[in-house]
Amino acid sequence: MKLAEALALRADASRRAEQLRARVTGSARYQEGETPAEDAAALLAEAGEVLGELESLIRRINRTNAATPVDGGTLTDALARRDVLRLRHSIVTAAADAAAGEGQRGYRQLRSELRMIPALPVADLRRQADDLARQLREVDTLIQRTNWEADLAD
Repeated sequence: MKLAEALALRADASRRAEQLRARVTGSARYQEGETPAEDAAALLAEAGEVLGELESLIRRINRTNAATPVDGGTLTDALARRDVLRLRHSIVTAAADAAAGEGQRGYRQLRSELRMIPALPVADLRRQADDLARQLREVDTLIQRTNWEADLAD
């Protein structure tokens, strides 16, 4: 099985566990004299099985990520790089938006009102955000390609 397939199975198992959680909590109590919509104990047992499968997948995915070489490091290193690039991009974009006055009143009604001026160079921040977005796309593409090439560890 390829790593990308395992990632899809992990996502499915996570969604299934969340659905079972909602069904268990919905059936955990019922009114006296009524019958519950579903058997909460059976749902709880099923959730336990799904979570066991999820744990196994997560362990195998993590082992694969740590052992798969990518660009002078491991896939785990590339994932960390992608996460930090996303955060950097978010911060730089937010700084540029704030300096540009987005979401704020951008005009003066009276001459006596104070003018707002940017404390940061908006154009430079936009260029930096564009460069970070490019780097993020490149790392993400590398990760996606590796996910389809790497075999899942046992």
